[in-house]
Amino acid sequence: MPPYSEKVMDHFMHPRNVGEIPDADGVGQVGNPVCGDIMKMYIKVKDKIITDVKFQTFGCGAAIATSSMATEMIKGKTIDEALVLTNKAVAEALGGLPAVKMHCSVLAEEAVQAAINDYLIKTTGKGLPGFKPSEEPLEKHDH
Repeated sequence: MPPYSEKVMDHFMHPRNVGEIPDADGVGQVGNPVCGDIMKMYIKVKDKIITDVKFQTFGCGAAIATSSMATEMIKGKTIDEALVLTNKAVAEALGGLPAVKMHCSVLAEEAVQAAINDYLIKTTGKGLPGFKPSEEPLEKHDH
């Protein structure tokens, strides 16, 4: 197992904001069929501020830790502020990630964008310009 920072271990062992928001304003799911990680993110938005955020992640420790950190970083932020969250910022906030696990932080960034995209479609009829997660959600891969 690659060495993880104390912060990664803390967010893995004690993830923040786990769960779902039944009446979420935006829900985004992204998945990476290759490594089997699936992230689902729920956001509540009031006056363009993300007032609550929850996540459910099926994946490795780094996937759980990056989801947890991403939710912490966008809670209380405006939609625009949340959209500039990068996977690099998430990884740095966790004290770094092993190179082989950087894709987990990319998924976390995309899960945030997917939830915001869903919220925008529901409220304005238009999603994020050019938004497309790097992998299709897993439902589309059922054989």
